[in-house]
Amino acid sequence: MKTYTLIGIILIVIGIVAFMYQGITYTTREKVVDIGPIQMTADKTKTIPLPPILGGIALVGGIVLIIAGGRKS
Repeated sequence: MKTYTLIGIILIVIGIVAFMYQGITYTTREKVVDIGPIQMTADKTKTIPLPPILGGIALVGGIVLIIAGGRKS
């Protein structure tokens, strides 16, 4: 498979995933209380937002790379 086509497919998949999920969510465990042998932790959820424009750029870039790879051959 050609390099342009492979990178284009990867960008299209990333663009579709960015449209579907709108962000990456992860959970961290933070220590709240630490008094001698007693420890308390809390789970906190954080989100890294992915703007839809990022997904659109990846999608369009992937399509352009696939078309460019097809015309080179």
